[in-house]
Amino acid sequence: MSDADDLDDIAAALYSGPPEAFIASRNTRAKEAGDRGLAERIRALRKPTVAAWVVNVFARERSGRLGQALQLAAELRDAQEDLDASTLSQLGRQRRALTNQLAAEAAALASSQGARVTDATLEAVRQTISAAFFDQGAASAVASGRLVHDLEPTGSFDLDVAVGGGRPSSPVAAEPVTDEVGARRERRKAERALREAEKSHERAERARRRADEEAQEADARVDRLATRVAELEDELAQTREDAAQAQQDAASASNRRERAVSETSAAVEAVDDARRALDEL
Repeated sequence: MSDADDLDDIAAALYSGPPEAFIASRNTRAKEAGDRGLAERIRALRKPTVAAWVVNVFARERSGRLGQALQLAAELRDAQEDLDASTLSQLGRQRRALTNQLAAEAAALASSQGARVTDATLEAVRQTISAAFFDQGAASAVASGRLVHDLEPTGSFDLDVAVGGGRPSSPVAAEPVTDEVGARRERRKAERALREAEKSHERAERARRRADEEAQEADARVDRLATRVAELEDELAQTREDAAQAQQDAASASNRRERAVSETSAAVEAVDDARRALDEL
């Protein structure tokens, strides 16, 4: 193990140890160091503020919990430009709630070790965790467990000053966490697909109802026309019968007329004959 690794481990133990014993513990560790340069770097470590110590204890005792929260915060930062205003507002509220929860857990852990956490200290812890959610460098400082002073969410800071020992590496979650941003993005895509499918279904349903109505109207029209055709066929058959009867009646009338004409001619001749006979008398 290198001196840098030794310094990081020693600093992490010191910064999460009892604050009132920091100076004495630091000097003891410096004396125990086998390397003069390492001993000097240990003695150069500055005592942490109370808020920084609370965060350090939480980072050391609840590294998995803190690591998951910081990884989620990093994913949210990367995904912000892909999210709409409503989703960003909702995520902002969730992030503030998570900040308050982590700060309360850190304060409770420190209290369980006999420390007195005032409201001012709790607020400083909350601001420090909030800074870690918004800034990668702050996240590295918080996750290191070697924080020297509390951080401001909107402030700038020097990692070499804010962290005791060597410069911290990027925080890595102890366990894989669910990609909540990706899940939300996929859910929004699925919701949009569902809405489009529902709209398509509504359009198809309206088209089906129109088609049903048109089919019913067409069927009714076919029925009406079929009835009319039957009526017309009946009328045509009756008309043909009437026409045939009329032809027969016309032929009979013609025969009667011819007989009447013959009878009239015969009667005229008889009258003429009777007149001649009368004249001759």
